[in-house]
Amino acid sequence: MAISDWPLAERPRERLLAHGAAVLSDAELLAVFLRTGLPGKSAVELARELLTSVNGLAGLLACSENLQDIRGVGPAKKAQLAAVMEFAKRCLRDKLQSGGALTSPGAVRDYLRLTISAREHEVFVCLWLDAQHRVIACEELFRGTLTQTSVYPREIVKAGLKANAAAVIFAHNHPSGVAQPSQADELLTRNLKEALALVEVKVLDHFIVAGSQALSFAERGLL
Repeated sequence: MAISDWPLAERPRERLLAHGAAVLSDAELLAVFLRTGLPGKSAVELARELLTSVNGLAGLLACSENLQDIRGVGPAKKAQLAAVMEFAKRCLRDKLQSGGALTSPGAVRDYLRLTISAREHEVFVCLWLDAQHRVIACEELFRGTLTQTSVYPREIVKAGLKANAAAVIFAHNHPSGVAQPSQADELLTRNLKEALALVEVKVLDHFIVAGSQALSFAERGLL
């Protein structure tokens, strides 16, 4: 049944206008954006299929290439989705740059989930901060395989000096979906902290991002 045949009070767009976007499910929000479905399939059903194919909102926000394989999502809709995703990333980045990473911990998590959670391979990212803990730059310095990434402290130190950073937040993703630090993760963090201390760059945190989770080393007392 097409959404236009639903009772007015049940249609996603009308519910959004009456009660706000927060009342809608992920699929309903995406359906409002898609506007139309396919013959025999409503926009909500198409949205559910799309979210399932890319492993939920995290996969969608990473603009997975799988989008082009979903019937009903052509080049125009794919371009619109990519633009919305990039808009969200830039809004979060601007919030971090103006407000400070430590005063906006939720924004840090959201930004990292948007940028690296759905990657199919491991990446290692540095958020370089100034003395007021505002973000100077976000750099993806290393890229690895499905299960590991080689990280070189010498290159991290060089990048920190180049950015003229006073502090840094590390992040890497676990494509396995398990946001738990390994012994290797903990050892690497200690080694990087010691190396950066020599050039007076403070390590504030290290996040492991997996799906919708973002585990903080600082909160776990691992720094």
